[in-house]
Amino acid sequence: MTGRDPVERKEPPPRHMPMSTKTLIIILDLIGILAFAIDGALTAIRTARVDIVGVMVLGLVTALGGGIIRDLLLGVTPETFQDWRYICTALLGATVAFFLSRQLTHLAKPILIFDAAGLSLFAVIGVTKALELGFGPLQATLLGVLTGVGGGTIRDVLLNRVPTVLSSNSHLYAIPALIGAGLVALAYTVGLTWGWISVVGAVLCFTVRLLALMYRWSAPTPPGASPL
Repeated sequence: MTGRDPVERKEPPPRHMPMSTKTLIIILDLIGILAFAIDGALTAIRTARVDIVGVMVLGLVTALGGGIIRDLLLGVTPETFQDWRYICTALLGATVAFFLSRQLTHLAKPILIFDAAGLSLFAVIGVTKALELGFGPLQATLLGVLTGVGGGTIRDVLLNRVPTVLSSNSHLYAIPALIGAGLVALAYTVGLTWGWISVVGAVLCFTVRLLALMYRWSAPTPPGASPL
């Protein structure tokens, strides 16, 4: 046979994070779980008559629900079922909320701050994990948003409330997550370092969410829709 054999092209492997960055991601993930567990438990205490079981369940669902949905869509075993620190951190947050409920339930700001922190951290964790597994920037961004809003949505459904992400009174709930996750995905496409850009994305999401709450920014509603 004359001539050269055709060379088979191989797709470049997914870019893996260095160990130090993986450690940072785990720390951010655990902080987000703690924040969301406190948020979910306090929301349950403030809006429904629940006992300690209800507080723990809603704290766990809020903290772990988004990550479990994300991992199932990614086709991997959820981290919750591989690392004991995830469940223990969620239980710690729900326990803190249960025993400090008297001091915290009359304060709306702590709940909103914890929720914004959890939203920001989870959005960044979700997009980072999807990118590491080889998903495209757009798909990874959507999975980041889903990670951020998933647990709170399940919580609201269990409490028989309109999910915050779907409410016109939510003051930009999903949009900050989209901005933060989108920034991380954009940085990935241009080859920037994982670690610091993940922190910047989380801070950006957190800042936009708090500004939306402070100044009552809302997403556009359909023309002619009656105000609530």
